[in-house]
Amino acid sequence: EDFTATGPVRYNHRQTEDRDIYFISNRTANQIKANCSFRVGQANAQLWNPVTGERLPLSQFERKDGTITIPIEFDAYQSYFVLFGEKETALALNTTKNFTELAVSQELTGAWDLAFDPKWGGPEKIVFNTLQDWTTNTASGIKYYSGIATYKKAFSITSISLGKTYLSLGEVHDMARVKLNGKDLGVVWCAPFRVEVTSAIKSGVNQLEIEVVNRWPNRMIGDKQPADANVREVQTPLDFLGGKKIITGRYTFSTNDHYKIDTPLLPSGLLGPVQILISKK
Repeated sequence: EDFTATGPVRYNHRQTEDRDIYFISNRTANQIKANCSFRVGQANAQLWNPVTGERLPLSQFERKDGTITIPIEFDAYQSYFVLFGEKETALALNTTKNFTELAVSQELTGAWDLAFDPKWGGPEKIVFNTLQDWTTNTASGIKYYSGIATYKKAFSITSISLGKTYLSLGEVHDMARVKLNGKDLGVVWCAPFRVEVTSAIKSGVNQLEIEVVNRWPNRMIGDKQPADANVREVQTPLDFLGGKKIITGRYTFSTNDHYKIDTPLLPSGLLGPVQILISKK
């Protein structure tokens, strides 16, 4: 067979004049480890991460009966390109692991300071004693909120690892931007919701800020709720109703009636666990 795996991995295979290019993907929402077998002769395989742009040598493999079997780790729905035929010197068989092992150094528990955007119905300041799905909150301004909310937390580190250090956000709905000690470390939008913080983390007190954005339907569903009808006065734009003030409960307007009063809300916010991970390799 051209490709087989010991886990739920789909694949596609393309050949050029000097390369075999495989696209492999975890079909599940679970983390998996799979032995992936490729029907190729070369041993100098590289793993290309299409999200981060990283290129990593796959030095742990087994060659047998015209195939090369490589242990590969996937996060939920994660995918890679595996390339054979690169110009680097072919790797000799060895036991160097293909993936860095990460250990939990610290979990950031306790309260978080949050700031929602009042323009979209959320509270400007609130404290979450524990991380929670916004849709489970009793306050309608949080339950039906759509937009960006900023999480802030101070935490202490007693010593810095000599290897790489990462911040894992756990479960996120739906995208997040991470800033640590004022340094913007970028946006995460798919599993694993993890960023490297080696260049930003320090011994002592660290200041963490995470901007999380969810999707639009929750606000539109909230605008259907009778309890929030006609609860505020808003100034309309000049090109809509002549700029006059009106009484309304809505934050959105749509001619699409797809979202009903009882349409299920979409999970939202930072659910965690938020952890500091250190490299064991």
